[in-house]
Amino acid sequence: MKHYDGVIFDLDGVVTKTAMAHALSWKEMFDEYLMLRHQRNGETFKEFSYEHDYRLFVDGRPRYKGVENFLRSRNIHLPLGNKEDDVSQETVYGLGNEKDARFKRILEERGIDVYTSTVTLIKDLKHHHIRVAVASSSKNCGPILKKTGIEELFEARIDGVVSAELGLKGKPESDIFLTAAQHIHCSPQRSVVIEDAVAGVQAGCKGSFALVVGVAREGNAKDLKEAGADIVVEDFLGVGAEIMDTWIREKLEGKK
Repeated sequence: MKHYDGVIFDLDGVVTKTAMAHALSWKEMFDEYLMLRHQRNGETFKEFSYEHDYRLFVDGRPRYKGVENFLRSRNIHLPLGNKEDDVSQETVYGLGNEKDARFKRILEERGIDVYTSTVTLIKDLKHHHIRVAVASSSKNCGPILKKTGIEELFEARIDGVVSAELGLKGKPESDIFLTAAQHIHCSPQRSVVIEDAVAGVQAGCKGSFALVVGVAREGNAKDLKEAGADIVVEDFLGVGAEIMDTWIREKLEGKK
């Protein structure tokens, strides 16, 4: 008897090779803005770092919340602004929109690849009648799935667009995963969350899911484990539906 009915995948860095495009677009945007403040206001320039700033303040979070988080860490306070703002307005929306424009430009220049091991896992889960959903903070989730040709693999998609429509709280709150589980008619207690970001792992833990799997493709295994991941892997090569069932069973037995 299997111990789970559904699996919810994050997108960037888990299913598609788009996490570094996000990181690069955040860094380009913030470094240019911080340099502007240095040249104009005489503020000390300290570049945006992937190891600290990206992982701690923006990774896995809704875009505008990521802008606010990072700016607050540098004691910079900007007005929220309007959703149509560009970077020249110096608003949270303006910087967030500039980041999104850069991200889309990078994808156009470099294309989008998928992690074949993750796609193989998804197909094996579906073969074993496990329901599959994708849950991403990104508003680009739908177009990316369509462009990579894997849209049909998922029975439900809860992304940044849906979250805005439903008023869902972003990661590290569990709203997005709980909603995804609901859409595939699975209880959290019989569902698995797969994430590569600390905020996403924290969200999965808050939702009391059967298992939270961290994907450490960028050497962040320690961070994911400390955030609460039950299992941390570097890739899903060789991992199938039965192995995932074993992980859940071992977790349950460990609680006895």
